[in-house]
Amino acid sequence: MSAADITVMLADDQAMIRDCLRLILEDQPGIRVVAEAADGAEAVALARRLRPDVCLVDIQMPGLDGIEVTRALAGPEVADPLRVVVVTTFDLDEYVHGALRGGATGFVLKDVGPDLLVEAVRAANAGDALISPSLTLRLLRHLTATAAPVTRAPAQPLSDRELEVVRAVARGRTNQEIAAELFISLSTVKGHVSGIMTKLGLRNRVEIVAWAWERRLVE
Repeated sequence: MSAADITVMLADDQAMIRDCLRLILEDQPGIRVVAEAADGAEAVALARRLRPDVCLVDIQMPGLDGIEVTRALAGPEVADPLRVVVVTTFDLDEYVHGALRGGATGFVLKDVGPDLLVEAVRAANAGDALISPSLTLRLLRHLTATAAPVTRAPAQPLSDRELEVVRAVARGRTNQEIAAELFISLSTVKGHVSGIMTKLGLRNRVEIVAWAWERRLVE
């Protein structure tokens, strides 16, 4: 184990699920599970004490549910938020929306397979976000259909290039894919994403996605 390992906390009320997640993650180089919690309150306490790089949190747990845990660890009022990825068997829109609005940096279903689960952990640790592909468009189209369009402009307007990056992020493109599509360097993409979050007062890529869809910037 290396000091550079990505440290992970698992929060799920089923011991068998935690065991499976641990086996999947620790089979990968550079990922180490440092804590397990069987309920929401324990998850919050452990995460605040150990400050793992990524928290994998189930939606339905005794006491505090996954959305409440997410808000407690990564919500808008948290001064130093942790990175939370919600992992669940439930793909109901209200769960996904609640988790993402609560500050989650990713949302994956338990049946996505080991590769996507590991990718979600690595993405969260890198400051990116990953939502199960089966959920992304359905969720965001639902959000767009049920919410009135937001027309208020940001305090600092985005450049044309920044708007291109916003649209690409909203379509689920990774930084590498955006760089290839726009013929710019990876470091330039990262700079644009950081600048966009600063201008819009957002904290992660998930919030960029929601901002774009709420403003009908993506078809």
